[in-house]
Amino acid sequence: MIPVVHHPAYVVPAPSSSGYRWNKNGMIRDLLRERGETFAWFEPAAMPRCWIEEAHDPDYVAEVIAAQVPRDKERRIGFPVTPLVAARAQIVPGGTWLAATLALEHGFAANSAGGSHHALAATGAGYCIFNDLAIAAIRLVEEGRVERVLIVDCDVHQGDGTAALTAGRPGIATYSIHAEKNFPARKARSTVDVALADGVGDTAYLERLEATLTPLLDSYRPDLILYQAGVDPFAEDRLGRLALSEAGLERREALVARLAIERGIALASTVGGGYGADVLAVARRHVASIVALGRAFARARAGRD
Repeated sequence: MIPVVHHPAYVVPAPSSSGYRWNKNGMIRDLLRERGETFAWFEPAAMPRCWIEEAHDPDYVAEVIAAQVPRDKERRIGFPVTPLVAARAQIVPGGTWLAATLALEHGFAANSAGGSHHALAATGAGYCIFNDLAIAAIRLVEEGRVERVLIVDCDVHQGDGTAALTAGRPGIATYSIHAEKNFPARKARSTVDVALADGVGDTAYLERLEATLTPLLDSYRPDLILYQAGVDPFAEDRLGRLALSEAGLERREALVARLAIERGIALASTVGGGYGADVLAVARRHVASIVALGRAFARARAGRD
């Protein structure tokens, strides 16, 4: 069984004037459920406010929880923060934290949302309100569940918020492989950044990923990987600038899984970015990512039994 974390609040009505595809997470859930009994489902609780405030400015947290985010911040986020959106923002980090604790037990687990890597201390940005990756990583280390966590970000956009929010924190390192000329215009500094030219395809991408991630894993030796598995490096993605095929995305997941399994590192994945008019096609790419990762870890467990 592949552990998957989902909450009904992940699927909320689209706020007015929103360019974000709010039904993506519901489609991911439905497509996974159509596969039958392969998955074990877990429902998270909202992340306690005190842990959100470990990563984010308390005044900004208060604005979100009250659904009173100033217009300039809502413009940076990309949509209005309604009460339903505010509730979702508190639950998604709880989902990433729960997926991480399940991964420590089972080897792998997936959150069917999350990967909000652009959110900064005092504002959201780029369709991200609270940075679930940073919040979960900080909590995991502070609770003593892990000594070292590595956030691996394969979204087409740099994980600027994650890098900024975790910089200098003991026990947390960050890796981002992304399109150099894509959003955000101002990049943060991750532990390791791999900036790619426009149009990089499967072979070159996978070679760079393995060549740069392998030495970091071997030198840092994390207990857990929090994996931002954005599918927007896909060639036809509306907001991407790279040229991966769907087969290339699945090869990416096989590579990341293999590197983790060979080193005995648990891995928890988040959905991350994926954009296009055909939301069902985008959701299918996210599902393929979860399934590829889950199957790789399941095969590894079966081989040890």
